[in-house]
Amino acid sequence: MGFAQLVIGPAGSGKSTYCSGLFQHCETVGRRIHMVNLDPAAEHFSYPVSTDIRELISLDDVMEELGMGPNGGLIYCMEHLEDNLDDWLDEQLENYLDDDYLVFDCPGQIELFTHVPVLRNFVEYLKRKNFTVCAVYLLDSQFVSDVTKYISGCMASLSAMIQLELPHINILSKMDLVSNKKDVEDYLNPEAAVLLSQLNREMAPRFGKLNKALADLVDDYSMVNFIPLDLRKESSIQYVLSNIDNCIQYGEDADVKVRDYIPEADED
Repeated sequence: MGFAQLVIGPAGSGKSTYCSGLFQHCETVGRRIHMVNLDPAAEHFSYPVSTDIRELISLDDVMEELGMGPNGGLIYCMEHLEDNLDDWLDEQLENYLDDDYLVFDCPGQIELFTHVPVLRNFVEYLKRKNFTVCAVYLLDSQFVSDVTKYISGCMASLSAMIQLELPHINILSKMDLVSNKKDVEDYLNPEAAVLLSQLNREMAPRFGKLNKALADLVDDYSMVNFIPLDLRKESSIQYVLSNIDNCIQYGEDADVKVRDYIPEADED
């Protein structure tokens, strides 16, 4: 059985930077992970890529040959990946051992993990291959500067959570850009009453019922909370990783891999 993170989130939320920081941290502590690029539009990486979707299809080729725009072309690329899971990806996964840990760096187009079924079907494929998968959703910490932006981020996260049906970790990324950390505390574990009060202050009175419905939705699920991540701090990366490992139960069977110590018989 393998383990995997599916790194998702809006464009610009810091997914590739997170993947780079995670790889460097694991390299420092002597932990082996494999980075997989699922973005056919990617150009440069600051971490070694073990498997790359661009070996199968790239966005530039699709746009040039089929005359598609960037969004339509990306959907085409991901659907092409879905059609080739049992061929191309099967061959790629043969290179990994049963207990290997894979990190999938996904595109930032929000429709891929909210209502288009491509990533959901990809997750089902990984499950059939005996991978235990956790969705890691990144939201830019600058979203907390405006409660309306924050609510939209919560709704996208909740939509992805429902669509993918996976253990789910929400990360508030780019915390190094936040000057006052106390400003984000209310947003890590949002309370409906606080959100509603802030929404009503920011928006016109006619949106009162909509504001209450949105705040109640976050409160009803009680699952939208965020872990702050500052990639400058090893302790922050380790804390995030330990939460993800706990979700997928990584390392819980490590004790069975330790050779039992058998003391030598005493000499006469």
